[in-house]
Amino acid sequence: MNAPDKLQQLLSLTREPFPQSRKVHVPGTQDGVHVPMREIALTNGEAVTVYDTSGPYTDPQADIDIRRGLAPLRAGWIAGRGDTEAYTGRSRVALNSHVAPTAAFVHQGGWKSPGAQCQAILGQTVGEPALSVLDAEALARQLVGDAIYANPLLLGYAWQRGWVPVRRESLQRAIELNATAVAQNLAAFEWGRLAAHDGARVQALLTPPAQVIRFQPRPGLDSLLRDRVERLTAYQDAAYARRYQEAVRRVQQAEAAQVPGKTALAEAVARHLHDLMAYKDEYEVARLYTDGSFEREVAERFEGDYQLHFHLAPPFWAKRDPQGELRKQAYGPWMLGLMRGLARLKFLRGTAFDPFGRSAERRTERALPAEYLALVDELLATLTPDNHALALQLAHLPGQIKGFGHVKARHLAAARERWSELLAQWRAQAPAGDRA
Repeated sequence: MNAPDKLQQLLSLTREPFPQSRKVHVPGTQDGVHVPMREIALTNGEAVTVYDTSGPYTDPQADIDIRRGLAPLRAGWIAGRGDTEAYTGRSRVALNSHVAPTAAFVHQGGWKSPGAQCQAILGQTVGEPALSVLDAEALARQLVGDAIYANPLLLGYAWQRGWVPVRRESLQRAIELNATAVAQNLAAFEWGRLAAHDGARVQALLTPPAQVIRFQPRPGLDSLLRDRVERLTAYQDAAYARRYQEAVRRVQQAEAAQVPGKTALAEAVARHLHDLMAYKDEYEVARLYTDGSFEREVAERFEGDYQLHFHLAPPFWAKRDPQGELRKQAYGPWMLGLMRGLARLKFLRGTAFDPFGRSAERRTERALPAEYLALVDELLATLTPDNHALALQLAHLPGQIKGFGHVKARHLAAARERWSELLAQWRAQAPAGDRA
């Protein structure tokens, strides 16, 4: 359930009574004040009355609206005491418009961000004039160097708008006492103040100068092949990449013969056959962590004395959750050294000596390229200009196989179902002698 659904659920709260009891009110010591009590029926026919702390949600006479809040039932007698000052409460929202994908992005292939809907609900709740929206993450990343400073930037924005009843010096002192990235947090706070005072000026700082736009032609098949061959060579070796290249060239020649001037099918096969052949196994994860690019990126983003910790689920010793899925655990910097050694053993991939190759997941991944190529061969056997579009749909199906582990298995099952449906259409329109 996403945030808007939860809010709608809260807005539709009902007042369900407690069993074998009813809410009653007894007169208080002040005129007009009634104290809520609960009369509980006993099994002997009698009743006992106790103080009821459940609030208005168990009162069948109450009009519940969580957006309005509780009715000011005590206002009269509080004012009568003469020891308070009236204050018109107010709510203000400084909203970071950046939307981070949630777990729904993994579990739901068609997930769409509810950011606009959440913003609309906030506007309805507090009123549009009380809602200020800015992309705090983008501002923090470009002005301070890291999106992690979005919160102090929002704090500075809210303070400048007069929404934080604390002195600026006190907030700055609190940041200093926290003793963590003090200069960056203070800078983010001040940038937030400037964004509230003169948002257009801050936006102008982020707007790049006018430049000539040069349109780059879409990479053709040859360019795509060069890139993927290079990747597969790094993934395994030159022979592995050569088998891939030969398969794509075969599709290119057949497509050119049957549908002259078209390369879309060859390009689709070039993309998706590469993805199937370069599945992320233990050797590839180790290679990507230790080829130097990961460590360079970390060094550019962080400074000072830091340690790397890796959250992994090694198949040999990782524990499983109640659903039988591997649980990730944190491993210290020593894991990087272990991965360097593992990356050098990629030549074992797919051989009888591959210690990771016996799992059902790895066996499935190794079989998929051959299955895909068998499908492509069937398509090429009866390819015509009329069924070219259907062939493209089939060739692009591996693009639906996303994620890792059980997530990938679920997407694969859905892709296989669609595969069967489209392949049935293909075979139904193929000449009888050409059907598999």
